[in-house]
Amino acid sequence: MLAIGLMSGTSLDAVDVAVVEFAGDGCDLLHYQQFPIPDSLQSALKAVGPHTPIGQMLDLDAGVGALFALCATEAIQACGVDPAKIGVVGSHGQTLLHSPQPATRNSLQVGDANRIAWATRIRTVSDFRRMDMAAGGQGAPLAPAFHAWRFRSPQVTRVIINIGGIANISILPPRSEKAVCGFDTGPGNTLLDQWIQRHQGMHFDHHGEWAASGSPNTELLAALKSETYFGAAPPKSTGRDLFNLGWLEKLAGAVLNALPPADVQATLLELTAGTIASAVETHAHAAVEAFVCGGGAHNKRLMARMADLMTPVKVGSTDDLGIPPDAVEAMMIAWLAWCRVEGVPANLPSVTGAERPVLMGAIYEPLQKPQATSPKEK
Repeated sequence: MLAIGLMSGTSLDAVDVAVVEFAGDGCDLLHYQQFPIPDSLQSALKAVGPHTPIGQMLDLDAGVGALFALCATEAIQACGVDPAKIGVVGSHGQTLLHSPQPATRNSLQVGDANRIAWATRIRTVSDFRRMDMAAGGQGAPLAPAFHAWRFRSPQVTRVIINIGGIANISILPPRSEKAVCGFDTGPGNTLLDQWIQRHQGMHFDHHGEWAASGSPNTELLAALKSETYFGAAPPKSTGRDLFNLGWLEKLAGAVLNALPPADVQATLLELTAGTIASAVETHAHAAVEAFVCGGGAHNKRLMARMADLMTPVKVGSTDDLGIPPDAVEAMMIAWLAWCRVEGVPANLPSVTGAERPVLMGAIYEPLQKPQATSPKEK
């Protein structure tokens, strides 16, 4: 089966599209493409808060759905695949809220899948998190199940580190051993991106060069690491609802304004690298190798710091395993959609805390376009 995966993460930098062929126990990436999110839509999504009017939320749902539909149709044309041969489109949508605490257990992704199904004329699957939440899980992270399916080694323990806006790890013991573990470690790129946007007007820190120009501040780093999330036991998941500039200002206090902005950036990079390395050290004692995917794989300074902090674990990117790091999450969404139409549960209770494996995602079947009729035929 051919499947398409559509993904927009917490960094809000682009819509990732992967066209994937599934056969037997494996898959091949046929095409990968990134599409920019228009500045106006990006700004509107970032501005969403608890008091955003419902009408505005519905407009965003329609707007993201229309954008994803356009990205899917353009990717199909670009890769030259016959649309009739594509069995399913998977759409993660854009997360606006993720609240996995037992008292609430809610997650909201906008991006109307009806519009995607109608525009592509292809069965579409979306809303991948909430059935796991209904079963008592956190609905996140989604990636470890796909990482285990695609990257697990029969000989050694591997860690897959996904660094988007939020960072998560998948701990993959050899196939014959214990269950997969995975969780969000905390901020990935989100604080780095927000801080450089505020001070430099840039969307991201290219190769971590601005962070490299500063020096980490031990007082600030200690204050940020006091966040209780870092010490919480898995299963756990988080998002920009917690890790944002408001959180930074609250924990940093007066020291934030006393430091050069580049030193703050260096400290935020150290926070991301350090919390990932600490999670691997604490929960993946047997790991011998780690492979990074997501936008963080392109941050040379971040990759170097993780390699230093995680020694003797060997750190590389998923390129070493045959998949470009940018494409992994979109491929994961294609895999989730493929699992749904094949009737295969795709959550890992050992990761999310759900009571049992469940089918993930809601299916949207497109109708055939109505034929024009004359007044006499009515």
